[in-house]
Amino acid sequence: MKFTRTYSLREIAAIIDCKFIGDAEFPVMGMNEIHVVEPGDIVFVDHPKYYDKALQSAATIVLINKEVECPEGKALLLSDDPFRDFNKLSRHFKPFKATGVAISDTAVIGEGTVIQPNCFIGNNVVIGKNCLIHPNVTLYDDTVIGDNVIIHAGSILGADAFYYKKRPEGFDQLVSCGRVVIENNVGIGALCTIDRGVTGDTTIREGAKIDNQVHIGHDTVIGKKCLIAAQTGIAGCVIIEDEVTLWGQVGTTSGITIGEKAVVLAQSGVSKSLEGGKVYFGYPAEESREKLKQLAYVKKIPQILTQINKNE
Repeated sequence: MKFTRTYSLREIAAIIDCKFIGDAEFPVMGMNEIHVVEPGDIVFVDHPKYYDKALQSAATIVLINKEVECPEGKALLLSDDPFRDFNKLSRHFKPFKATGVAISDTAVIGEGTVIQPNCFIGNNVVIGKNCLIHPNVTLYDDTVIGDNVIIHAGSILGADAFYYKKRPEGFDQLVSCGRVVIENNVGIGALCTIDRGVTGDTTIREGAKIDNQVHIGHDTVIGKKCLIAAQTGIAGCVIIEDEVTLWGQVGTTSGITIGEKAVVLAQSGVSKSLEGGKVYFGYPAEESREKLKQLAYVKKIPQILTQINKNE
């Protein structure tokens, strides 16, 4: 998330009431998660395991719970609870605003677009030309839809990320203030759920086609001309490159990449990044020919055991 203007380190520290290390006028231009940070962004870290990753990231302002040596060209915000204070900044720069009407006055809807009954179109939503939004679709605030997009009944775009910190009293949710961005000529089936980014974008690129009852997690990027079949579940921060096919009930873990033109067969579980241009199957997903050979060997186990018993 980029701020509407450049703030100083002093101003940001005042918002969350914390100390800082660095030039008081050090420029702060936004905030983001570690996998998408840029110079001028704030990133937060609250576990020693990830200190180095955060300090060496592209972010130039690190919200951290320990006073450490500040890398050259960067600044630190010292907090006893970086998770809490990152949320405080999210709420400050992107506060929730109730709409109160079915279609917000701030929504922009392109020429030729049809919106069927009982849809909700939130604040600052942008819908391009010649789209068809079927009944009972919900587009949360800041969702961006390109031209010639079809969204079938009951789909929900822009719900919060499934991102929690466990505390003694329960789970504390990381505030979501990112967007969902749907490019031109995308098709989205019925009852799909696409979560917004935490501070960045969840993106579906041009020409991708999504079947019914598909879930796409926060900050995930779906490439151009992908095909994703029914009941597939894609976790957060996944990169699916162009022309990938995921057949029904495929599930993925977070933070992985599925390479261009890969095919993942039905009911497979993807637990690590997959190289493009190959066909995969099973759990954990492996190249389908190798996996099918393994299954064939498994079927022979009773026969082998029978033979062993006879020999004894």
